[in-house]
Amino acid sequence: MIRNESEYQRTLAAIEQEAENLKAERKQLKDDGFSSAEIKRVLAPRQSFRQQQEEEVQTYEKLCRGEVAEVQGFEGTGRLLIALRIARGLSQKELADRLGVHESAVSRDERNEYHGVTVERANRVLEALEAEIAIRVTSPVSSFTDELLSK
Repeated sequence: MIRNESEYQRTLAAIEQEAENLKAERKQLKDDGFSSAEIKRVLAPRQSFRQQQEEEVQTYEKLCRGEVAEVQGFEGTGRLLIALRIARGLSQKELADRLGVHESAVSRDERNEYHGVTVERANRVLEALEAEIAIRVTSPVSSFTDELLSK
């Protein structure tokens, strides 16, 4: 996940460089007599990685426009907190200032995608981002809970 402008710029440069490298390697393989199918098999992993980088760029650009996607399950909470910071247009330093912590703490948390974050800490980050989340339960348990609440 791209977390800031410098990572975004580095990823764009890497995509451009890899496109040039793939083009040169494709030409070399063709000159060496490899068939189209063989060239495709050889280059497929690198093209797949490049496509993944392009998707990350698109996601970051959407976040910069304020488009935050819904997440499923608590394991998506860390990515959601990062996405909200980006969508709010805040740097890691600005979030750190709002939280009263050093920028390195925010950087570390985001690098780990807030793994193991407490509810209290996640709530502090949400407050600093001036954001709220809504939790919706969709399972057989929710219909049982609805029954209990209606009695």
